[in-house]
Amino acid sequence: MILLHLLKPELDDLIARGEWSTLRKFLSTQPAPEIAELVEYLDDRGSLVVFRLLPRALASEVFALLTPEVQNLLVAHLAQDEMRSVLAGLTPDDRTALFEELPAEVTQRLLALLPDEKRREALVLLSYPEQSVGRLMTTAYMQIKPHWRVADVLQHIRRHGADSETIMMLYVTDERGHLLDDIALRRVLLAAPDTPVTALMDGQYTCLRSLQDQEEAVALFKQTGLYTLPVVDADNVLLGIVTMDDILDVVQEETTEDFQKLGKVKPIETSLREVSLGELYRKRVGWLVALVLVNIFSGAGMAYFEETISAAIALVFFLPLVIGSGGNAGSQSTTLMIRAMAVGDVRRGKWWQIVRRELVVSMLLGLCMGAAVFVLGLMRGGPAIALVASTAMCCVVLFGSMTGLLLPLGLRALGFDPAAAGAPLVTSIVDIGGVLIYFSIATWSFRHLVAGGS
Repeated sequence: MILLHLLKPELDDLIARGEWSTLRKFLSTQPAPEIAELVEYLDDRGSLVVFRLLPRALASEVFALLTPEVQNLLVAHLAQDEMRSVLAGLTPDDRTALFEELPAEVTQRLLALLPDEKRREALVLLSYPEQSVGRLMTTAYMQIKPHWRVADVLQHIRRHGADSETIMMLYVTDERGHLLDDIALRRVLLAAPDTPVTALMDGQYTCLRSLQDQEEAVALFKQTGLYTLPVVDADNVLLGIVTMDDILDVVQEETTEDFQKLGKVKPIETSLREVSLGELYRKRVGWLVALVLVNIFSGAGMAYFEETISAAIALVFFLPLVIGSGGNAGSQSTTLMIRAMAVGDVRRGKWWQIVRRELVVSMLLGLCMGAAVFVLGLMRGGPAIALVASTAMCCVVLFGSMTGLLLPLGLRALGFDPAAAGAPLVTSIVDIGGVLIYFSIATWSFRHLVAGGS
């Protein structure tokens, strides 16, 4: 970004003076990711000029790396022939991702620019459900036959490898297209030319289903550590492949969505820099109003214990401390639990082990914080207040931690997204429970201990 900032005045000057050959020569020496960053950094006019100067093959590669906002800008301003060239150069999965972001009428117009074969391919991929593996896959892969020799495979790669998304993994299929095995290119290169493909096969492979959820695909990529995985249908017919770069995009989208849910913000489809004030307001106001209504119960709880508060005003001094500590403990627990669920640490049938560990940890945290509050209570309100505040601290921290832990588990058991158990929701629940716990302990203590002692 610093380099772009330094180069921008010079690039603006070249654009203003119309020195297209100099600018084209500079762009031809830059890798596609840096050109994409440059196009993102320039203003609308500069972005269009730079993109139009790119060679055809490089333009498609750069286009696939741009954000949807800049892609939409180019789609709106490029001529039909320019757009047809860009679309033809995109891989099927990148083309599908573009169509998903565009309005329906624009998608229809762009589909009409594609050759018949590529149009049919795009329509097939778009027909898969949203968030399914089918939307991610590309049909550009290397397919070989079991009766071939290694020499045949290498000849096939030289002839068709340029049209494939990757040649790192080769897929063996029978005459009906059923997937038989996958073979790493390295094994082929190290084998003798007359070695039959069957000699390299072991029948052990991992595959995705076309209707499988994309989050399940992320977990499988993490488990296998592979760069690419094949996609098959219910009859085990090879339909395409999904590569690691597509999975990284899914991970970024899911992580962003989970963070927004944790903060009780509805998912924002565009970047924070580009989102309008009105949309940003609408995404946030709903949950804030809902949480206000939830927090009314905290006030109702305090009103119920008005007599206890009147008897010992010093209790109010410790209320924010106790309630805030419980909310903080709950936020920690829910964050750790949602993260554990996301990476697959929480397995069915094993959740009780995590609950038991959190129970012990939260009890230790409560005792530690309760001891600190006991000292403050002695200084502020005497032994009775110290006993109430420290006991309430232990109980509220325990309650907050277990709420933060169990709420995501409960949501997942009911079929909801665990990320919906965000920190604001947990904090609001703990606030209500904390008020009831705190003043219930205070009421019981004053009625039985203080009154009995007097």
